[in-house]
Parts: sequence; structure tokens; C-alpha cells
Amino acid sequence: MEINLPEVLAEVTAAFARYEAALVGNDVAALQAMFWADPRTLRYGIAENLYGSAEIAAFRAARSPVGLARSLSRTVITTFGRDFATASTLFHRASAPGRVGRQMQSWVRLDPGWRIVAAHVSLIDAA
Repeated sequence: MEINLPEVLAEVTAAFARYEAALVGNDVAALQAMFWADPRTLRYGIAENLYGSAEIAAFRAARSPVGLARSLSRTVITTFGRDFATASTLFHRASAPGRVGRQMQSWVRLDPGWRIVAAHVSLIDAA
């Protein structure tokens, strides 16, 4: 298996950047489009466990657009072959001083393009 093929890594890096822009801009439609539209998709959040794209969509639609700005650090994107990748990053928000967020996503190339099939977001005390 080939790890981090340059063209695949570029595709996933671009998809990750689009996700981040949609997240901080509260572009609910774009965020939902980036998740696999399937009941097997999951997202474990800071205060919620979401099973299926319908639950993820409902969460996004109800989420407040206030305080979404953040900065990222230690982002690692790794591709495995041409159709699977992981993206992991730390994030920092002014609204959560002394805390650091962690985000991990599993991305798969499907017929409509790269989609998130599983995600986990958590917040811990900064070390």
C-alpha cells in the first residue's frame, strides 16, 4: 500500500481545508455534504454522540453560529492508497482558554468524492 501519494494527499488536504472553512463559517449545507449520507456515518462530539447522517444534519442545523472561530495546530493528514485517509488536528478557541480541542476524521473516496465516514471531537485541559 502506498502512503501519502502526493496527488491523493493534495486532494484530502483540500477537502479538509474546505471542511474547516465551512465549519468556522457555519455553512451547514457544505458541512453536511462533506459527510457520507448514510446511517452508518458517525460523529462523536464534545457533548453528543451522533449516529447516521440524519442526526449529524440535525445537530448542524441546531448549532449556534456564535464562537466557531478557532486556530489549528499539529494537523496530520495521512492517506492510505487512493481511497482512504485520516485527518487529525488540535484546535484552540478563545472561548475555551486553557483547553485544547482534538478532532479526528476518517475520509473515504466514494462516488461523489471524498466524504467523512467517522469523526471524533473532544476537548481536554491544555497541558
